[in-house]
Amino acid sequence: MAKREFTMIAKTMAGLEDVLAEELTSLGANNLEIGTRMVSFEGDLALLYKANIHCRTALRILRPVYEFKAKNTDEIYKKVKAMNWYEHLTEDSTFAIDAITFSDYFTHSKFVAYRVKDAIADYFMQKVAKRPSVDTRNPDLLINFHIAHDKCTLSFDSSGESLHKRGYRVAQTEAPLTEVLAAGMILKTGWRGESDFVDPMCGSGTLLIEAAMIAMNVPPGIYRQSFAFEKWKNFNADLFEMIYNDDSGEREFKHKIYGSDISKEAIDIATKNIKGAGVEKCVELKTMPIEDYAEAPAQQGILVTNPPYGERIQPEDLFGLYEKIGERLKHVFMGYSAWILSYKKECFDKIGLKPSKKIQLVNGSLQCEFRKYDIFAGKRNEAKKDIS
Repeated sequence: MAKREFTMIAKTMAGLEDVLAEELTSLGANNLEIGTRMVSFEGDLALLYKANIHCRTALRILRPVYEFKAKNTDEIYKKVKAMNWYEHLTEDSTFAIDAITFSDYFTHSKFVAYRVKDAIADYFMQKVAKRPSVDTRNPDLLINFHIAHDKCTLSFDSSGESLHKRGYRVAQTEAPLTEVLAAGMILKTGWRGESDFVDPMCGSGTLLIEAAMIAMNVPPGIYRQSFAFEKWKNFNADLFEMIYNDDSGEREFKHKIYGSDISKEAIDIATKNIKGAGVEKCVELKTMPIEDYAEAPAQQGILVTNPPYGERIQPEDLFGLYEKIGERLKHVFMGYSAWILSYKKECFDKIGLKPSKKIQLVNGSLQCEFRKYDIFAGKRNEAKKDIS
């Protein structure tokens, strides 16, 4: 008998939709549709579990269970109350609602969530005179309620805590790169472990760890304590255990990952995080500013970095840093492809190299660019041709 397939939605960050679609396709997803910060797809229960464990660029995996149209909260209440909630909850269960509205009809998402909660509670009160409790911290069922204009979609969140919370991070620096963005950046470069990898401004080590896990094809979800679907009524523990314990896709990494930072505190934090992720054998760390690189740690490779570009740094210090980055790239990292994430055009201008590729990404609230520079391994006067 064919396994029952259903629709799922994987949420991601702006600019990573295409990479996420590739990840889902490799896991066996069907009928993919790319949207804004999301990819919808079809698959079975095994794929739901696999997507949560294996997708590096997914923030959460939703399972839509009910779609309807409504123009006021009374209509929402009636439709939600009409569902057969005993399929998913009991009166002793706990639940929580995450409501998101993009609609002129519904301007207050908290009130929408309140009405959905009432509908579920009243369903059980009428059936058994007892209602399930709301638990926003660790519910048995996390409900995602999405409204676009008058289209309402009620989904079950299979992930729980955002999937960027891998479970390996012990400590962090002041402005760490999220794990999902770091993995997305690396996957965008096309690197899969074929060469050495360098991050000369590594901070808490997120890019280094995600690179190591990509190189060895270690699933990003293996260190997580739990997933929301483990509390679902239809949870198949044997199937999940089989998928979780399957390490047949892991591979040997024959190169090295090098990280450095000007801050000893950042390197100490990175050391702890790298041990937490179990990838310390393939990562080398050093406390060193980028201008102290007299030679590249490997003859050829890829450099991926997220230099400081926040509001805490004075412009002259920031521009000076980017001049140093450009100068080291030209004189030390010949033969490398270098990828840099930043958001100020003035910073990129100070690098003094012409990018071969520009990719739009979002880091927090900042609209950033991820630029590729091909550093030619020629004489200095040949390399100068590449300077804008």
